[in-house]
Amino acid sequence: MKYQLLILALLVFLAPFEGLQAQTTTGEKPVYKITGKILDGETGEPIPYAAAALLDAESMQNTTGAVADLDGEFVITGFKNGKYILQLSNLGFEPFKTQVIEITTGNTNVNLGEIKLKGEAIGLQEVTVQGQRALIEEKVDRTIYNAENDKTTIGGDASDVLRRVPMLSVDLDGNVSMRGSSNILVLIDGKQSAIVANNLADALKQIPAEEIKSVEVITSPSAKYDAEGTGGVLNIITKKNNLQGASLNINSSAGLRGSNLGLNASLKRGKMGWTLGGYGRSGYNILGSFENTQTLLNPNGSDIQIQQQAETRNNMLFGRYNLGWDYELNKFNFLTASVSVGVRNMRNRQEGLLTNTFIEDVLANSLLRDVNVDNLSNNIDFNFNYTKSFETPQKEFSVSGLYSRSNNNNDFVNSLYNGTFTDIASRVKNENLGVNEEFTIQLDYVTPVGNTGTQILEYGAKNILRKAISDFAYFTAEGSDGEFQQIDDIAFSNEFNYDQNVSAAYASYTLGFLENYTVKGGLRYEYTNINADFKNSELPADIPSYGVFVPSFNIGRKLANGNMLKAAYNRRIQRPSLQFLNPNINQANPQQQSQGNPLLDPELTDNYELAYSTFIGGSSLNFTSYFRNTTGSIQPVRTISDNDVIFTSFENIGSEKAVGFSVFSNINISGKFSLNGSIDTYYAMLTNGLDDPMFAASNEGYVVSGRLFGNYTLPKNWQLQAFTFARGRAVQLQGSAGGFGVYGMSINKQFNEKRGSVGFGMDNFFTKEFRIKNELITPTIMQESTVGLRNMNFKINFSYRIGKLSVEGSRRKKRGVTNDDMKEGGEGAAGAIMNNN
Repeated sequence: MKYQLLILALLVFLAPFEGLQAQTTTGEKPVYKITGKILDGETGEPIPYAAAALLDAESMQNTTGAVADLDGEFVITGFKNGKYILQLSNLGFEPFKTQVIEITTGNTNVNLGEIKLKGEAIGLQEVTVQGQRALIEEKVDRTIYNAENDKTTIGGDASDVLRRVPMLSVDLDGNVSMRGSSNILVLIDGKQSAIVANNLADALKQIPAEEIKSVEVITSPSAKYDAEGTGGVLNIITKKNNLQGASLNINSSAGLRGSNLGLNASLKRGKMGWTLGGYGRSGYNILGSFENTQTLLNPNGSDIQIQQQAETRNNMLFGRYNLGWDYELNKFNFLTASVSVGVRNMRNRQEGLLTNTFIEDVLANSLLRDVNVDNLSNNIDFNFNYTKSFETPQKEFSVSGLYSRSNNNNDFVNSLYNGTFTDIASRVKNENLGVNEEFTIQLDYVTPVGNTGTQILEYGAKNILRKAISDFAYFTAEGSDGEFQQIDDIAFSNEFNYDQNVSAAYASYTLGFLENYTVKGGLRYEYTNINADFKNSELPADIPSYGVFVPSFNIGRKLANGNMLKAAYNRRIQRPSLQFLNPNINQANPQQQSQGNPLLDPELTDNYELAYSTFIGGSSLNFTSYFRNTTGSIQPVRTISDNDVIFTSFENIGSEKAVGFSVFSNINISGKFSLNGSIDTYYAMLTNGLDDPMFAASNEGYVVSGRLFGNYTLPKNWQLQAFTFARGRAVQLQGSAGGFGVYGMSINKQFNEKRGSVGFGMDNFFTKEFRIKNELITPTIMQESTVGLRNMNFKINFSYRIGKLSVEGSRRKKRGVTNDDMKEGGEGAAGAIMNNN
C-alpha cells in the first residue's frame, strides 16, 4: 500500500505545479502560429470541431490545418514564410475563405479573432446527403468506426457492431481479437468495468447496437493507457446527449431470433444535465447442434474413439440501464457522475447428449445425458469525475473514481439416463458463485510546454484494488427427484479468494518538429501485488509480486495532400483474467473438462507497426504492417486422464509471433452511394516450448479475414445498407478453428421531420445453419468438432424521438477511469472457466 500512497501523493503535489513546465524561449526563433475563434453568424455561439485548412495561395494545396476545440477555438502551426488562404468548413454552414495572409519573419503570429460562418441555405434532404459522416475515419493515433451510421446492426448487440470494424475479428460466440490477438484492452466510454473482466464475449451481449456511437481501434497505445492488452486498445463509445432541453427516444426491434426495447431520456437546464437510458434485449429459442469426435491414441494399448452429438437450444435476456449527471461549476470546473446497472441471464440446453465409446472400432458403451447450464449475473458501476481546465489551451487536470461489482451465478446440472435411456439414473450439479469487485482512483494532468503549441506533457497515476471470489461446490443425486448431496472434497467444493492491487504512474511527451513531424514517447511503470488463498485449505496460493516498465514510442510524418506515414513501438503486459485463474473444475461435458491455474504469470509482448494513409479523390486508403512477439504466453495444456477424459489446464509456456498486413478503404462512389471494406491477413507462429514429445506442440499458418459495407441513400428519406464479413481458418497451437461468414441487409425510412424511422432488416437470410468445424491435434489426441448455429433472422425496426433540443449544451470534455488489465479468452480459448461456459 505504501507504493500507491507515494505515487498518488506525488502526483497531487506536482499536478498544479507550474515549475515543471519547461518554458521555451521564443526570442531566438519566431513562433509560427495562426489562431482564431469560429462562431455561428446567427446565434453567436461557438462552432465546435469545425475544420480549419491552411491553403497555399498559389497552388491552393492544403499545407496544414487544425480542428477547432469545443469552444470553437483553433491553433494552426507547422508552416513557414509564404502566402496562404485560410478555409473554414463545418456541416450546416457555408464554407468560408479569408483574404491572402502573408507570413514573413516579422509577421509569424497571426490572430484572426472571431470569424462568423453563415448557415448553409440548402434543403434538408441535401444536408443529409452532403453531411453524411464517413463510416470509417483515420486519425493520427487511431481508427474510428462510426457505428451510428450503420443501420444493419439494429436489433443486434455490440458483437454485431464489432464485426464491421477494421482490424477486428469476432467469432459467432462473441470472442474478439485484434489483428489475430485476443489479448486486447476493452473500454466502454473510456473505462472498464467488472463485467468485462469476467467475460468479454458475454459483456458485449449486454450492449445493444443502437446504444453505440462509435468504436475506436488503437493499435499502438501511449503510456497514458494501462499496460494491459497485447493486441491494442478497443474503446466503445456510447451515445451521449449534451444538448439543452428535454427529450425522450424510443427504440425497438422485433425479430425471429431476438428483440429489444430501448428508452433514452435527457434533461438539460443551464449548467446541470441528467440522462436516463436503458436497453433490454431478449433472444429466444435459438436452435443449434453439436457434434464431436475424439480419438485418444494410446501407444501402449488400444485406441479409443468417442463420438458425441446433441441438439442445442438457447434463451437469453440482457439489460443495461444508466443514470447520468453532469454539472458545470464554472468555466473551468466540471463534474460528472453516473451509476449503471445491468443483468445478464442466459440458459443453455443440450438435449439428448449422446456419447458413444468405441475401442478398436467396437462399441463399448453408450451414454445419454441432458445438460442444463444457467449463467445468471448482475452488475453495478459507479463512476465519478472532476475536471479542471485553465486559461491556457490544452491544459487540464482531472480526478476520476470508479467502483464496480459483478455477481455471476454459473450453474449446471448433468442428468445421466439409465442403460435403456428411459429414466434418469443420476444427476451431477455444480454451483459456482463468482464475484468481481473493483475500486479505482486515477489522476491525470495535461499541459502544453512553451508557446509554440507543438509540445504536450502528460503524466498521471492510478491505483486499482480488485477482489475476486469463486465459491464453488459439486453435488450428486440419485434418480430424477433424489436430494442433492454435496461432495466432501476440497478439489470440488471450495472458495477461492483472489486480491490484486495494481499501482501505476506514467509520463508522456509529444513534440512537433521539422514542420511535418510529430513524435510521442512515454514510459509507464506498474507494480502488481497479489494475494490468493483457498478457504478450505491451509496452503495459500503463493504468487510473487512484480513490477514492469512499459515504454511506448510513436512517430508520424504528414505528407502532401493529407497523406500520413506512421511508425510505432510499444511493450504491453497481459495479466491473466479470472477465467484463466479460477480453480473450479468445469465438467458440464464430462468428456472435455477444464480448470484454471491461480499461479499464472503475465505475458509480455513487443509490438512494431508501420502504417500509411492516403486519399484518392473522395476515397481513403490505409495500409498497415506489423510484427508482434509474445513471451510467457498463456497456453492450454491438454492431457488424457485415467478415465479417458480430455483435461485442459493453462501454463505460461512458449511464445507467439505474428507478422501481419491489413488494408482498408472508404470509397465515395457518389453523394448517394458509398462502399468501404478491408482485408486483414497475418502469419501466426506458435509454440509451447516443451521438449517432451508427448506434450510438445507448435503450429503456424496464415489467417485471412475481410469485410464489405455498402450504403445507398434513396429519395424521400429512404436508406439501404448491406454488410458482409468472413474469416478463414484460424491457426491455434494444437489445431485450428473453422472459418465462417455472416451478412445482413436493412432498409429504413424516416418520417415526421426525421423524428421517427421504421425499417426492415434481415440477417443471414440465405443460410439456415452455420456449421463451424474445429480441429485439435496432439501426439495423443485427435479431435474434430462441429458447432451448428441457426441464426437466420428477420426483424422490424422502429424508433421515435419526443422533445425539442437546442445546441446550447455544455462543452466540457468528459473523462473517466480506464481499467485496462485482463487477458480475456478469445478465439481458440478452451472455454470461459470462470463462467463455466
